[in-house]
This record gives sequence, C-alpha cells and structure tokens, in this order.
Amino acid sequence: MTVDNSTVSYKDFIKEGNIKLNDSQEFIDFINAGHEFLIENIRNGRPIYGVTTGYGEAGQNYAAFEEAEELQYNLFSFHGCGVGDYLSQEVSRIMVTIRMISLSKGKSGISYDLLKRFELLLDKKIYPLIPSQGSVGASGDLTPLSYIAAAIAGEREVIYNGKERPTSEVYKELGITPYKFKPKEALAIMNGTAAMSAIAIDAIEKFEVLLDTSESFVASIFELLLCDITPLEPFVHDSKPFEGQRRAAANILKKCENSSLTHEAFSRYENFHLEKEQNIQDRYSIRCSPQVLGVIHDNLEIAKKWIETEINGVNDNPLIDHIGKRIYTSGNFYGGYIAHAMDTMRICVGNLADLLDKEFGLLVDHKFNKGLGESLKLNAKSTHHGFKAMQITLSSLTADVIMNTVPASLHSRPTESFNQDKVSMGTTAALHFAKQLPDLTNMLSIALMGMAQGVDLRGKDKCSLFLQKNYETIRSEVEKLTNDRRMDLDIKVVNKMIREGLFS
Repeated sequence: MTVDNSTVSYKDFIKEGNIKLNDSQEFIDFINAGHEFLIENIRNGRPIYGVTTGYGEAGQNYAAFEEAEELQYNLFSFHGCGVGDYLSQEVSRIMVTIRMISLSKGKSGISYDLLKRFELLLDKKIYPLIPSQGSVGASGDLTPLSYIAAAIAGEREVIYNGKERPTSEVYKELGITPYKFKPKEALAIMNGTAAMSAIAIDAIEKFEVLLDTSESFVASIFELLLCDITPLEPFVHDSKPFEGQRRAAANILKKCENSSLTHEAFSRYENFHLEKEQNIQDRYSIRCSPQVLGVIHDNLEIAKKWIETEINGVNDNPLIDHIGKRIYTSGNFYGGYIAHAMDTMRICVGNLADLLDKEFGLLVDHKFNKGLGESLKLNAKSTHHGFKAMQITLSSLTADVIMNTVPASLHSRPTESFNQDKVSMGTTAALHFAKQLPDLTNMLSIALMGMAQGVDLRGKDKCSLFLQKNYETIRSEVEKLTNDRRMDLDIKVVNKMIREGLFS
C-alpha cells in the first residue's frame, strides 16, 4: 500500500502489511510546500498556536522563531507520563501507520523528512513502546502519541525483534540518526486520534471472529434444542430489511443445513397436535437471535466506516492550508466518533454476552433442553454434576462483560486548567471495548464445550455437517465430560481454538 494524500480504505488498511510512502517529486513538493508556508509565517512573526506559542491554557505565551524547535522537543518530553499496561506491538504498528496516513494529507505543515521517519519505523519494524493510559481523547491522544514522537527522536523505548529496548541502543545498532523536529512537527504527531483508532481496529478484528463464532453456537442451539427454523427464513427478514439482521439469519440458517434435529420451516403448524409439550414457537433468545445479532452487525459496519473516515482525516491543530494561504485553529483532534463507536460496540458485546448466557441456560437446564437432561450429564449417578459449575462461571463472565458497558463518552473530565473542558474519552472507550473480549472468549469456550456435550447426548450423525465439524474440532483435544473433573485447562484449549478462528 502506497501512502500519500489519497484515501485509504478500511479493508485495504487491515489487509496490507507492506506500507510505503509515495516518493514521487510531485508528492514531496506538495508536502514540503505546506511546511515552507508555515516557516514563512513564523519568520514574519505571526503567532501560531503550538508553534510560536505555548500549549493549551499557555497559548497566550509567545515564543520566538529561534525557540520553535525547543518548544517541539519540550512538548513530547513533558507528555512522557503514560501509565498502565503497554499497548501490544500490533497496536503500536497500527498507530504509526495511522499517523503517517493522516500527516500525508498535506494539511499539517510538516516536512517530507518527517514522513520518511514513519516509513523507516515500519520498514525496520521498530515499534514504540506505548503505555495504554493517559489520554482523555482531546487534544487527541497527546500522551500515547508522545511515545511515537520520542521514538522518532531516538528517545524512550521501542519493541524491536520482539524485545523491549532503549531506542538509542536500537538506533546505534542500525546506524539511524535521531530526528530533530522542525517547527510544529512534534505537535502534528501528538495532536491526533491514532491511539484510540488503533486500539479500536485491533479489537474489532478480534471481535469479528468472536461474532462469527457466536453465530456458530446460536446455530447449534437451533439444532440441539430441536428448534423451528421458520424464524430464519428470508421472507421474515426481507419484511424488516436491516442488512445486519438479514446477514445474521442467513449465516445461522446456512450453518444448520442438513440437520435432522431442527424442525423444518412451517412444520410445527402441521405437527402441533402430534408432539407432546411442543410450543408453537421457541423462546425469544432463540427466535429473535437474528434481530439481536443483526444490530451488532450493523453497528460494527458503522464503526468501521467511522474509523475509516477518522484515519483518513487530518486531526491535528492548527490546520495548514498552503494552497489557500490560511491557518485554521480547530478541534478535529476531538475523538468523538471513535468514542461513540466504541461505546456502542461495548453495548453490542454486552447484548451478545446476555444472549449467550440465556441460550446456554436453556441448553443445560433439564426443564427446557428437551431431553438433554440435568446439566448435560452423561453419568446418571447423583454424585456427578455435569456442566453445573460451568454455567456459574459463564454467568459470572456475563456480568463482568455487561458491567463494562457504561458509555465512556459520558465521563468527560475537564482538565488542563479548564482549557480541555470537554473531551471525548475515545481512548478509554476503545480500551474498555478491548477489555471485554477476553471474557467473551472464555464465555464462548464454555458454551462450545457445552455444545459438544449436547452433540454427545443427541448423536453426532443427526447434526448438520457444520456442527459435526465443530464437534470434531473440540473432541480432537477435549474429552467429553463423563465423570466430574476440573475443566479450566479445557477452557484454555478451546479459548485458543476460538482465537484461531476454528469455529467461524
């Protein structure tokens, strides 16, 4: 993928590993023209926020042209106060790429030399070591992004060849000269939304695997609980044509193909008087599952669309228009779209966890599972307990997920002497979305183990080919539960399978 001032699609951004900067003379001149326009204004004594003035509430303080470079150095230096766990190497890589894309639009007043340093980090696989906490999401991700600026300047630490090392040591080893920032360049790096966007992209990629795996479990519930597939029929969802709802129903229906356990569409009308204790329709958690999952699919697409716009946007301040010869103070660093997208995705994960909890409850409860027995027990002795405790753990995890759905964007905190008096909290929202996923993965691990146990009870040959495949995947490493035993190690095994996408 070649980075210049054109738009990068979300799909291409996710899939592309080889990223290069446009090296045409036309593009180089375009970028440098913005920087030269900025320098001209500085030499003429024009006060420009963050370039010849202090930052934030200190914006009333003027700095001379000769002090502009010192101001940039001090900016990334005093923001070196991040705390918490470090972001992953992958998130750091995405952050560097996003910032490179945004600065390549030619509206930030930076030089082409600086863009080449981003390309250098990516090419040499030198990834800044970045603490996860310390951003309120406006003025952008100042503190997290200061670690990228510091790495470019040869300071702090980086991840290189999988190890955390001092940047200066890596630069010396590779013969790289630390970069000295020109006016505005450190500010241009830091005044952006790359941290929240990168965390969001990484988490969404993982969540999409979990969503597809969840639909595999939902499909198995239609089979194992002998459910009616009429609610999955296209006519139903064409009658309320939300794209996500259509997609979820089609996915589940396809996964149920060739099953002899499900009730064929419309068959309950004919067999209602023939089947004892058979309700004319299934419970909401089953019948409405396409509607529950459809909202998640559609919100996921909205989130990806907003992220695509964000990473292609110019979100530092001030904006430099060297063509129109104007300098705009503004607030594009406010990460409101990412904040709202991530808050919405957290609610989606909460709803998904609730759905899984309800369906697993039906699967293990002998009052509702249509002959699968008490807690999916294969051993009839009263001294054995089946999946009783597994359900308790799953329910506990559901609560943990749902407790993490309070919108971060509502927790805007005024800070920095009330200059930043309304902030997005986008990075917090993205971090908390990411934190839900390990719990959801463990929930699915338990659910899928219960699914396999249900297949043991119903008979594998009666199941769809898709369910048989998933059953064989689990049974290749996890034995069926006959006698009471510890299950935590088995949960870890299935967890790994899920993350590898084996049930999608």
